[in-house]
Amino acid sequence: MAAANPSTNPDAGKPPVEVRGLRKSFGDQHVLNGIDFSVEPNGTVAILGKSGTGKSVLLKLLVGLQQPDAGNICIFGEEIDHIPGARLNELRKHIGFLFQGAALYDSLTLEGNVEFPLARHTTLAAGERRQQARQLLSGVGLGEGLDKLPSEISGGMQKRVGLARALALSPQLLFLDEPTAGLDPITSAEICELIAKLRQERNMTAIVVTHDVPAARIFADRFVLLDQGRIVSDGDWDHLRRNGGQFAQEFLVRVCENT
Repeated sequence: MAAANPSTNPDAGKPPVEVRGLRKSFGDQHVLNGIDFSVEPNGTVAILGKSGTGKSVLLKLLVGLQQPDAGNICIFGEEIDHIPGARLNELRKHIGFLFQGAALYDSLTLEGNVEFPLARHTTLAAGERRQQARQLLSGVGLGEGLDKLPSEISGGMQKRVGLARALALSPQLLFLDEPTAGLDPITSAEICELIAKLRQERNMTAIVVTHDVPAARIFADRFVLLDQGRIVSDGDWDHLRRNGGQFAQEFLVRVCENT
């Protein structure tokens, strides 16, 4: 499929994501207490942790939907809290975002949802947009019923449509917020395998926030574990399991007890 990437490409020689000293509080609640990490191209990082540990807040900060209290966030080498809004919007065109609830437009068909970013951010003709939307939906396993509304399909299918829409502008960086939340184990595994397949096919970098460790093991090659607003383990699966420390061991035991 021909790429629909917008103009003004980011610097491909820079790490997709660099975070230094990131802090975020809401009143007296300290959510992130000095986060430092960077993400190299073409990897998939799973951000793990208990509910309320700031995983989703971290994603919102990375895409500029919230502002940090302190620290720096660089996306493709640019500090996003020190650039004009217009430039931030340009960078966002190179980032795909799958929201936890898919966040589809209720009044648009499945095809219309995927066409939406193409209509807004490209100069493709209507027929070309429709063709690309159908190819994207076919790529996530949805080749029929494209005239349905989101309310007429299952949660798993909604996640697939959301993923197709996130890929519409051929992003270099993909953010996913709890992609398996609310799904049964079989559908969850299918979505995870699809994420792994698409990321490899498209040579993207992905950051996935999840509490679903079995799911993360399907698509991630790096695991960052948060506790009390700090990173307590950062490495591959063996590192997390063997060298992640006491909290990591307790976290994994609880996960195993609940799966």
